[in-house]
Amino acid sequence: MPLEATTWIRKMRGGAQAHLVTADDGHHYVVKVKQNPQHRRVLVNEWVSSVLLDYLRIPSPKVEMIRLTEQFLSAHPEVAISIGSRAEPVAPGLHFGSRMPVNPDRFVIYDYLPDALLRTVGNIRDFAGILVFDKWVHNADSRQCVFFRAQLRDFGASEPRPRKEGFVALMMDHGYIFGGPHWILEESPLAGLYCRQLVYENIRSLDSFQPWLDMVRNFPPEILDRAYRQVPEWWLNGDRELLEQLLERLYRRRARIDALIEDSRSGRINPFPNWP
Repeated sequence: MPLEATTWIRKMRGGAQAHLVTADDGHHYVVKVKQNPQHRRVLVNEWVSSVLLDYLRIPSPKVEMIRLTEQFLSAHPEVAISIGSRAEPVAPGLHFGSRMPVNPDRFVIYDYLPDALLRTVGNIRDFAGILVFDKWVHNADSRQCVFFRAQLRDFGASEPRPRKEGFVALMMDHGYIFGGPHWILEESPLAGLYCRQLVYENIRSLDSFQPWLDMVRNFPPEILDRAYRQVPEWWLNGDRELLEQLLERLYRRRARIDALIEDSRSGRINPFPNWP
């Protein structure tokens, strides 16, 4: 069941012109609206990503459909899209919400850690898993993530975690999978890579990308069907058949996942310092 936005907090950075709100479940959400400048399809991309990442057990934000009512929008005229010097009002309805992993009023969320702290991130191996995902779905953006302190066992379910607190990485901002609004599946050595080579220091071969390689190779088609059926028509604007065709191409692309990973080594710089 969709949640309803109750309080506007602030506008977020970034090209999607998202907004931070609280919803009627008491949590904070970063909301991307249908009329965002990056295209309505980025909402579809975000939703499909959440379903796939949940199956792959890669830590990413919990997502919800957030209803912005006429009353909420009237009370918060700040929720608008800036186009040049004018502000375009947002239409009431269901929009995409990405839940903050912790209460930002009480805990710090970092988008950068120095090397010494980055090496201590409890789920640093998940950067290998998210690269498998990014190559499969053709993330045309570089890898985005945030860091925060939490119980390590609560994040990164791909392997057991100790019962202690430390920094964890949460993989976020998936609007540019499928090439963003273009809905294409291309190949690029640089696509989806994180900007810090340090997170790939433990990669020495294709085996370093397990279990995610096998999970993509054997990806259940019913998971893709679930994602397809959950996307609301209001976001698609008649693109339902195109989305079905896209997900069919994605399913066939599983067979190339090894080659897509290995192709990353053919770029200007090999991102894997210990995999010559």
